[in-house]
Amino acid sequence: MSSAAPQTIETPLDARRLRGDFPILAREVRGRPLVYLDNAATTQKPARVIDALQHYYTHSNSNVHRGIHTLADEATQAYEATRDHVARFIGGVKREEVVFTRGTTEALNLVANHWMLHELGPEDKILLTEMEHHANLVPWLTVAKSTGAQLIYLPIDETYRLDMDKLTGLLDETVKIVAVSHMSNVLGTINPVSDIAQRAHEVGAQVVVDAAQSAPHLPLDVDALGADLVAFSAHKMLGPTGVGVLWGREELLGRMEPCQFGGEMIEWVTYEKATWADLPHKFEAGTPNIAGVAAFDAALDYLEEIGMEAIHEHEVEMITCALDRLRDLGGIRIFGPDTFEQRGSALSFEVEGIHPHDLSTFLDTRGVAVRAGHHCAQPLHRKMGVPASTRASFYLYNTTDDVDSLCSALQEAKEYFRI
Repeated sequence: MSSAAPQTIETPLDARRLRGDFPILAREVRGRPLVYLDNAATTQKPARVIDALQHYYTHSNSNVHRGIHTLADEATQAYEATRDHVARFIGGVKREEVVFTRGTTEALNLVANHWMLHELGPEDKILLTEMEHHANLVPWLTVAKSTGAQLIYLPIDETYRLDMDKLTGLLDETVKIVAVSHMSNVLGTINPVSDIAQRAHEVGAQVVVDAAQSAPHLPLDVDALGADLVAFSAHKMLGPTGVGVLWGREELLGRMEPCQFGGEMIEWVTYEKATWADLPHKFEAGTPNIAGVAAFDAALDYLEEIGMEAIHEHEVEMITCALDRLRDLGGIRIFGPDTFEQRGSALSFEVEGIHPHDLSTFLDTRGVAVRAGHHCAQPLHRKMGVPASTRASFYLYNTTDDVDSLCSALQEAKEYFRI
């Protein structure tokens, strides 16, 4: 397998041209062209990713690693080539530090319930932020309950950013874990993880990063980020569902116990005891999502050909346009930073007098797909004083035409509900 760095073509992103690569974007919904603005939940797939799935099942379908025949060898090469690709994509880390999971949620649960559950005690603290997704909050709630450790929270300020002035007062030697989202799935806020990590390490804490929302949209260098463990999902970055990544520093992964037991993750088994395989395989028990991992390779190729910087710059244009247009409509409360600095492409809002579920249903009649609810962040919504919000989220194939369609549909909704 080649370890050469992939070629990145840094050119302005032509979203209208790219749309032709995504078959689903040509369909209609309720007799109208699909305007897909639910990318923070999952992204659409380019034809090459769909083709990669079909190619695997058509030509190389087999279980990985132990088979001594051609199909098994081809499947193993495709699976492990993607591991190498992920290692390059996140900054050139060791391939042994890349563990495949079913998604960000499983990766974060692995860290919390199969590592820190055995490392923490009643005298310890776990520092989270007030904007965490449930996947980076509930596992730590259960760990705190089981170990007696105390949960503390870094608050957000009135600008929907983390109140970094409060960090010094919260961080001391009793804090063993700092778990933080790189980008909020509700607010779009991009958090200063490298600063947080540096200060956490000064008191001896380990840093766990939920990068589910940042990995699809920003260049991701886990070493530069200063994190110790990072989790993200393929399906939010053009890849298949059911594939996630846990990256961890080799020494930390070496200390962690496996979370599942059975085939592939063992080194030696007798009727009395068992020993574990080397990294990363000790965390990958059973038959993995081989086809999904193989197709994720094609998604990474696609992202790299466009360039992550180009993707981010395009999304800055989209979010800037959307913020301006929503403000012009009036009667809309926007949750998240009011400028594009320090924010990504997730845009949550409330239309005065219309419940988010009703609004989302109405927008669907106009072919506009958004998300409504608490977005797996109930405590954050309670802090904002609302039970739910409407979220439009943009990606590399969205255009200003999509912003126009969203705003036109919102205006129609206001008239329909007589707001």
